[in-house]
Amino acid sequence: MNSLDPAHSDPAARPDWGWQPGFAALGPAFFTALQPTPVPTPHWVGTSASAARLLALPPGWLHSDEALQALSGNQLLAGSQPMATVYSGHQFGVWAGQLGDGRAILLGETAQGMEIQLKGAGRTPYSRGGDGRAVLRSSIREFLCSEAMHALGIPTTRALCVTGSPLPVRRETLETAAVVTRLAPSFIRFGHFEHFAARDMQPELRALADYVIDRYYPGCRADATPYAALLQAVSERTAELLAQWQAVGFCHGVMNTDNMSILGLTIDYGPFQFLDTFDPGHICNHSDAQGRYAFNRQPQVAYWNLFCLAQALLPLIEDEEAALAALAVYKSRYALAFLTRMRAKLGLVYRQDDAQHSDSDGALVEQLLGLLAANRVDYTVFWLRLTDAVDSGDFTPVRDLFLDREGWDDWLRGYSARLVQTDGASAVAVMRTSNPRYVLRNHLGELAIRAAQDGDFSVLEQLQQVLERPYEIHPEHTQWSGFAPEWASSIAISCSS
Repeated sequence: MNSLDPAHSDPAARPDWGWQPGFAALGPAFFTALQPTPVPTPHWVGTSASAARLLALPPGWLHSDEALQALSGNQLLAGSQPMATVYSGHQFGVWAGQLGDGRAILLGETAQGMEIQLKGAGRTPYSRGGDGRAVLRSSIREFLCSEAMHALGIPTTRALCVTGSPLPVRRETLETAAVVTRLAPSFIRFGHFEHFAARDMQPELRALADYVIDRYYPGCRADATPYAALLQAVSERTAELLAQWQAVGFCHGVMNTDNMSILGLTIDYGPFQFLDTFDPGHICNHSDAQGRYAFNRQPQVAYWNLFCLAQALLPLIEDEEAALAALAVYKSRYALAFLTRMRAKLGLVYRQDDAQHSDSDGALVEQLLGLLAANRVDYTVFWLRLTDAVDSGDFTPVRDLFLDREGWDDWLRGYSARLVQTDGASAVAVMRTSNPRYVLRNHLGELAIRAAQDGDFSVLEQLQQVLERPYEIHPEHTQWSGFAPEWASSIAISCSS
């Protein structure tokens, strides 16, 4: 495969990648060098100007043929060192052994400290019989959700672009290939640590932990027990992430340890779903027969995954009590972070220290979630109507969402008693920036996918623009902020999604 040569394009319009040693500096035990597998006649599907700014790309480059070929895996960016990394992990609670990047190829780390990864760029030594490809359907979902989550303020890997190809790919049906270009400061997962711990490769395990500390958690180095400090820092970030997922109604669907970011990022968008009606036990992945990754189990699963990470780091920590203490911060950090998020959604911004309200506000939140579940209320619509009601003083449109009117009235009395302790204008302002009008509901993604499969990418572009500004009204697309249509319940998503 040829590298893209500066002599064949306008140097002023070419990116200065400034490749850094990055993950490659860890050595060959951590990855296999390889090249992407080209696809026939690639074409653009979608691009993110917001993500492009992370790489300081020259204007226009992302829409060039040079970019199209490189980000489809047909050419190499000059100076890049493509590789697939190796990791192991627990899948659905069972040790799965060696896994690795089965269809993702890391091109390297840029001068801006961002890793570039092509997902769907062909087989790797870790494909385990797979074809190494991604399909248009799942790639559009990942692209849209990555950028939507960023706009919501939720830590996430980013999606620079999606390219498509007529190359046929067999999943449940015959589909066409696509490649997502993903960006992140690091794609290191819990499973990278599990891999070397399981093989008793302590020098490599230590090298990996030192790399992560020095690059991403430098404050841990000065701690008396730096590896326990690393575990605690990851636990704290993971707790914050899960609180944000639960508050916005995001269900990941496949929280295996190899899908957990060491940086506390949302990673690997597969069978995810934003809740329509509020169902705590909702299972978004139809491959999850036992409901291990149901919406209400996500915080506990994250803790279980952190426990697996702790076991992997134990040879370095060398003190089980220190490891358990580092893990222990997760539950309290999650509880506080979740309550903080829910308070913001409720507009409970008190004039005085809000610590005194913690217990009563927690009970108010639990009572509300119980009502939402029992009445099968649409989660996003509820918060929008509540925000408008606090602003206008008319709670009738919110009450209309509930069959149990007495239960709602009882909750509203308690809520109103708290609202009078807040600054009304501040409460509404906080609610307007805490309750999105638009999230990537399954049926919205499906609309973009169906149009794209027919060669029309305008729906994807319009939806992307709305999701990048999720708190604004977008009068031309208000139907996208309403209830899901009946046909949305028939959309099935699985690990192949």
